[in-house]
Amino acid sequence: MGFKRSALTAAALGALAAGTTTALAAPASAAPDTTPQKVCGSGYATVNSAPIGSLGTVYLTYNAANGQNCVATIRNSPGTALPMSAWVYVPDTEESDADSGRYTSYAGPTRVYGKGHCVDWGGNIANVYVTVYGSNCEALKERRVTYTR
Repeated sequence: MGFKRSALTAAALGALAAGTTTALAAPASAAPDTTPQKVCGSGYATVNSAPIGSLGTVYLTYNAANGQNCVATIRNSPGTALPMSAWVYVPDTEESDADSGRYTSYAGPTRVYGKGHCVDWGGNIANVYVTVYGSNCEALKERRVTYTR
């Protein structure tokens, strides 16, 4: 399963670098006070986050009522549209969701069912990428990777 995870992550990052967008993605333009809960919706609590350099933060949220994880990437300072992404992947079920495009404030929401499963998730702003593997589970110690392109 490690190969599938690596292959999916590589494919996802390749697609993000190419600037692809999901069919339903709309340009996001929110006020500077955007929160993961505003992006993901009511009932989602932040369970993890990772800074994307000095540009913003990618957030992993969870809704205990429906077992869904949601990821949102939020810029510190909205402005000119930049390449951004948010993605989440459940290795056990191979369910994934991703959003990428040129956004002024945030990317996402991306959602998968994750109750009782480890999740991989991440995002980017401009040329700074963050990936978190094996997150929010007892079975694995999470591993974070940040890099620039």
